[in-house]
Amino acid sequence: MSISETRTHVRTGDDGGAASEAEESASGGVGLIRAARELQLKRGEFELATQLGHIRTEAGTAGGRRQVSRREIERLRAAEGFPDALRERVRTVGTAEGAALMSVSPGRFTRLARAGFVAPVNFYLNRYRTVVWLYLADELRACAAGDPRLRVGRLPRGLCAGVDESDDRRPRNWRGRRIGHLLHESEDPWERVAVVGCVLDAAHLAELVRDPYERAYLNRLAPDLFRPYPESEAARSAVGRLLLADHPDEIGWHRASLETFLTEARLARPAPRAEGPTTRAEGAGPPFGGPLGGLLTRLRARRERGPGPMGAAPSHDRG
Repeated sequence: MSISETRTHVRTGDDGGAASEAEESASGGVGLIRAARELQLKRGEFELATQLGHIRTEAGTAGGRRQVSRREIERLRAAEGFPDALRERVRTVGTAEGAALMSVSPGRFTRLARAGFVAPVNFYLNRYRTVVWLYLADELRACAAGDPRLRVGRLPRGLCAGVDESDDRRPRNWRGRRIGHLLHESEDPWERVAVVGCVLDAAHLAELVRDPYERAYLNRLAPDLFRPYPESEAARSAVGRLLLADHPDEIGWHRASLETFLTEARLARPAPRAEGPTTRAEGAGPPFGGPLGGLLTRLRARRERGPGPMGAAPSHDRG
């Protein structure tokens, strides 16, 4: 659960403090907004710290929004170097600063990132709608210290075996991190199906999940891999290309994972059979399965209606 999703549900100011205290006394946990404030972290820092496991969260009472226990907050506040040490663990850098941390040129750093030797943890679009990848400073320092061959001279042939020079692994490495985090957070079997399925396009999902009620349910549960989702069409297009698996190996992995999780979810409980129209939150990303979902829905509706009026072109849909 991201902080941005929780913000509207936590009151701030004097009244907010009283409300948070009442919530804490009832559940033994602290809301995410208040936890970030007590840990002296910005919203993005806190969210990244939870994704990386530096801050352990737990489900609220009766399956409510995630919280941070009072014990966890005290543990972090008592750690040596708090809060600077905690902030440094989630500090992110771009290409130029990342190259400086590793003592390599920006060009070499980009080559290492494209080949998958360093994995981005986040990204954003600059004012030119260009994707800017962000990396954990701690990971870059550890990578440089772990294998000096990455920093000096030509990359060893053994390290580059199987690496396609034209292949950019940054998007799939970022998707892999996000999927791993979301799976770690979720204990619900159908939510886990939605997590691995959200990076597959509608054609794969229609093949793997043939029940329309199940697809509708998964659409409702689909997480937002990236927030906030852009408002402009050009920016949405740029981000959308990063949200769907595009390499055969990655697609095959997520297809296999979806089939496994789907079997487990069906054994746990059936999907609801009387879903109404599925609506996602304002500002949310693309629907489950991406842009093809609407086309498949229209084709299915046309087939169910039967032949059109006299003179209408016959339908050639095969399902």
